[in-house]
Amino acid sequence: MVFFRLTFLYMLGSVGGWVIELFFRRFFSMKKWINPGFLNGPYLPMYGAGTVLLYGACFIPLPRWGLVLLLTVALTLLEYVTGLIFIKGMKIKLWDYSGRWGNIRGIICPLFSLLWGIIAALFVYLLFEPLHTAAVWAADNIWMIFVVGSFYGIFFVDLCISFNVSLKIRKAAAQLKEAVHYEQLKAALNERRAASRQKRRFLFPFAGASLADAVRELHERNIQRLQAVREKFGKGRRGRGSNENGSGENAGDNGDKNGGAFEK
Repeated sequence: MVFFRLTFLYMLGSVGGWVIELFFRRFFSMKKWINPGFLNGPYLPMYGAGTVLLYGACFIPLPRWGLVLLLTVALTLLEYVTGLIFIKGMKIKLWDYSGRWGNIRGIICPLFSLLWGIIAALFVYLLFEPLHTAAVWAADNIWMIFVVGSFYGIFFVDLCISFNVSLKIRKAAAQLKEAVHYEQLKAALNERRAASRQKRRFLFPFAGASLADAVRELHERNIQRLQAVREKFGKGRRGRGSNENGSGENAGDNGDKNGGAFEK
């Protein structure tokens, strides 16, 4: 029964995390409807693992504030290990915090550690009891075995399909010697489809696409963006240098004028 409770909570957490990330990308990060995560379906394994971790930790005999601190560190470590496995092992970036203060390898940063802390506090103080009740109820209902079993059947098929896609992306990324931003690649493929008047794909975004060409095009686009930023920054520095030189010349002229007046 304990195993079934955990599988049920993993299902809830992975689906709930997918919903959170979907709206976060639409309204805060990418400003687009992008299917988040590594898999095709509406679930994120890291959130499922995080939910099981939160649930299990609540049985540790610690004060609630101590649990929140412990879980904040644990969730940050889970995020770091997950990101590192994908970047080092598969040459894929599922997220990128490189532009945020205090980040480590673009995988974790203080802002999102704070958000994990808020989620941990909500779970410990508000969500544990209702989720525990729901897990006990699910374990006592035979028909929920069919629901959970169907979920994991689809989940593992999706995992195999997505792993096969990741091997192709890894092969293309190895030639470029850098990790590929997974969701930028999804967005780029949909932009290409829109340009050729094809239907955008929310689910199975890599189906029918040449991944090697898509990865190469995304790499070239990122290089062009980087060059444009460098040129803009260089022009700004040259402009400031010209202004400083002009100010120096004007100061020199004024100095000569003032000096002549003094000599008189």
